[in-house]
Amino acid sequence: MHKNNLMGLVLAVVLSSSLTACKDTRTLEENEQLKTQVAELQKENGQLGNTLETVTAARDALTKENEALKTQIKGRKKPAGTKASSRKRRQSPKSPAA
Repeated sequence: MHKNNLMGLVLAVVLSSSLTACKDTRTLEENEQLKTQVAELQKENGQLGNTLETVTAARDALTKENEALKTQIKGRKKPAGTKASSRKRRQSPKSPAA
């Protein structure tokens, strides 16, 4: 009977170690997948940062150009007091109907 208990214990240890090894392998695979995803996200984050810098620079350039164009328009406007007078059409007197 002592031999059966010992065999059962050995069997339990072997099975539990194989399950633990299986879990460790699965965990290692998940870790590798996560590391790959993190690396991809870091790369994408860097690309998005570069894109943001480019878009910000373009926006700043457009803002400066817009201000320069507004200044040009203000310089070209005619003063409101020097408006040319419009000609009014004169009506000829109507002859009385007889």
